[in-house]
Amino acid sequence: MPDTLARFLRDLDAEIRDRQDWGQVADYIPELARIDPAQFGIAVALPGNRIVTAGQAEKRFSIQSVSKVFSLACVLGRIGEQIWTRVGREPSGRRFDSILSLEEDGGRPRNPFINAGALVTTDELVTGRAPKEALAEILAFLRIAAEDEEIHIDRAVARSETETGYRNVALANYLKSFGNLRNAPEITLGTYFHQCAIEMSCVQLARAGRVIAGLSCAPQMLTPLKARRINALMMMCGHYDGSGDFAFRVGLPAKSGVGGGILLVAPGRASVAIWSPGLNGYGNSQMGSYAAERLARETGWSVFG
Repeated sequence: MPDTLARFLRDLDAEIRDRQDWGQVADYIPELARIDPAQFGIAVALPGNRIVTAGQAEKRFSIQSVSKVFSLACVLGRIGEQIWTRVGREPSGRRFDSILSLEEDGGRPRNPFINAGALVTTDELVTGRAPKEALAEILAFLRIAAEDEEIHIDRAVARSETETGYRNVALANYLKSFGNLRNAPEITLGTYFHQCAIEMSCVQLARAGRVIAGLSCAPQMLTPLKARRINALMMMCGHYDGSGDFAFRVGLPAKSGVGGGILLVAPGRASVAIWSPGLNGYGNSQMGSYAAERLARETGWSVFG
């Protein structure tokens, strides 16, 4: 299979570059606005520590909201099911940075993958310790999962988000007004902005995703139940208000980020990382979403049989 998959990925890379349908970069974050959207990379981690790649799979990018998968994994490891008293498990049906549902739901975000929900999980991680310790826990999780110590925070991206992240500032203050933020907003926000600015390559991200996919070659960092919970949330909520359409087209759990990354999971079979920085109207990678659909169709991978 690896040889057949490698040929398919090479053909897919060529097809995507021929299409020239890249979408628009996240221009509301100045550091991301400077990135050329005409880029694509993909890495597929298979059982037995095999990695198949195409395109710019070794190029590092800001994983942004893909980090929410791993911060949630850290929180589940620290306090388990208690986190669900502060954040829900339902699709939002609105933009990832919407404040409307917080008003409707009394300050309890609908899931941990929209920005308000991720602020709550980050707030839980930073409670009782310094922000650098919370960030060190997330980085340590990623480095162990990927078996790669060269995973770091892009300080320029973190600074860019800190200087311009006014909607997240509003969300944090709104959460605080409802009593669902335990730390000072600036403490939680600073930690969150740095978490989102973690940079990884597709190869590193695919290797880290093995612990979510439950591959036997992965470090044993999550119980099967926790991995299943995370997969369920990725399927229902991982692509914001485009999650239903993505599930319909691809049929696999996935989490996107506005840096253009997608972590795609075929449980027990593969962990896939895709990067193309141009976004569609939902804020998800345009060519990354197309590549995920093509890959699922080619391999037959689906949680629906």
